[in-house]
Amino acid sequence: MSETSHSTPIRVVVAKPGLDGHDRGAKVVARALRDAGFEVIYTGLHQSPEQIIATAIQEDVQAIGLSILSGAHMTIFTRIMKLLHENKAESIVVFGGGIIPEADKIALKEIGVGEIFTPGTPTVEIISWLKNAVVA
Repeated sequence: MSETSHSTPIRVVVAKPGLDGHDRGAKVVARALRDAGFEVIYTGLHQSPEQIIATAIQEDVQAIGLSILSGAHMTIFTRIMKLLHENKAESIVVFGGGIIPEADKIALKEIGVGEIFTPGTPTVEIISWLKNAVVA
């Protein structure tokens, strides 16, 4: 199913939380999503979970993509999911990318993170997953 089934394009926040300054992957994903017809709000570096959630709610997005290479993925994703719940915004799909161990991927999915993509994942895979996740 494509985003054309939506009356408007799928809106996504792509963010780099924490002190991690490596943003190439986030920019590649943001560009690929834009090229595929998504509306992308790229927040830039050093965003707090609170800033990311505030942006997501203000921009009325359907998804949040986090790029985390700092090793703080468990803390940051847990905080994001808690803030979504506190703001009654659990319908926003959360996905991420980074160097995240398999055991942590499983734990993240258990708290509601939709998917984790590791470095080297083809962008078409991310696009396809996101279209299906938002439609579902």
